[in-house]
Amino acid sequence: MKKRFAVTASSVLLSCLAAMAHAQSTTPQAGDPARWYQADTTPQAQLRTLHKEIAAALGEAKKACRQEPPADRSACLKTAQETYRQDMANAQALRDAAHPK
Repeated sequence: MKKRFAVTASSVLLSCLAAMAHAQSTTPQAGDPARWYQADTTPQAQLRTLHKEIAAALGEAKKACRQEPPADRSACLKTAQETYRQDMANAQALRDAAHPK
């Protein structure tokens, strides 16, 4: 169970980072807000966006945990929270990896 969640959390985070990079290089589609296509030009803005993505990944993980059997739910939620804490602690390194100089 923990291994499955760790893979899921990593996959969500990587897909979020990929989506951020893709969104910055893609032309807007009909109905998309223009802000989706405005690049984060400063490290502070990039870090702010990454924090939002990490929080969204926690929300997705919690949603997935609610689908687990009741006996596994508590452990799943604890793992999700710990992953969130670690990702937030490593956010600067993650930003640096996603936006090399």
